[in-house]
Amino acid sequence: MQIIKNTDELIKIRRNLKQNIGFVPTMGALHLGHLSLIQRSVAENELTIVSIFVNPTQFLEGEDFSKYPQTLEKDLQICKMAQVDIVFLPNTKSIYFKDELKIKAPPNRGFILEGLKRPAHFDGVLQVVLKLLNITTPTRAYFGKKDAQQFYLISKMARELFLDVEIVGCEIVRDDEGLALSSRNIYLSTDERKKALLISKSLKKSSDLVINGELETQLIKSKMKEILTDVEIEYVEIVDREFRLLKNLEIHNSIILIAVRVGKTRLIDNIWI
Repeated sequence: MQIIKNTDELIKIRRNLKQNIGFVPTMGALHLGHLSLIQRSVAENELTIVSIFVNPTQFLEGEDFSKYPQTLEKDLQICKMAQVDIVFLPNTKSIYFKDELKIKAPPNRGFILEGLKRPAHFDGVLQVVLKLLNITTPTRAYFGKKDAQQFYLISKMARELFLDVEIVGCEIVRDDEGLALSSRNIYLSTDERKKALLISKSLKKSSDLVINGELETQLIKSKMKEILTDVEIEYVEIVDREFRLLKNLEIHNSIILIAVRVGKTRLIDNIWI
């Protein structure tokens, strides 16, 4: 496994590689969710690159950039065991420049839900992902569906900017109790973790309602909120897979999304219907 910190070095190496390349961008603090992306890349490609870079431009003022968990030694061990070929460890100065061009999230889909609660967040996400895709020029890039809106916008960017890469969405990985895996879960106290389990419980309720024939989104959201009583709800919403709000859920074309705060920790989750 090669560890590369220099952007120009990776670009030069990549130019000489003829294999199919899988790429998994991460911010480190790797868990089983990240591992599932890496394993899929290793299985589907001849060579896999993983980046570890805590991207400052996607954090808003007052968010946890300075406290974001960093476990580099453990992350490198996970990558090595998963048979990653190259780990890319850039620093901020090698990724960003003074007075540089900006990528902006689309004015509609980029400023609802996560974009409404975190304005300019997706600008930073798209900016860094575009840079990383241009540096690694992969055949396929792997993203988790837990960040559903992010996955949609990255797919949209790749399509509309004619990027020569397949954007692959991977299923959410949960622990034994149903909590979606997240690097931020380590912030939860024992009591907060119990409250966080209400998120997946409410999603299970929504799924049961749909199975029983209920499609009215307002009723589904109301029943979910009845379960989310011990957390601070930021939003519970139902959209189609182009992130248009729905009055009635559409089977095989809908996503039910949740964002809540449990104590000081912000968590998101969703279910694809």
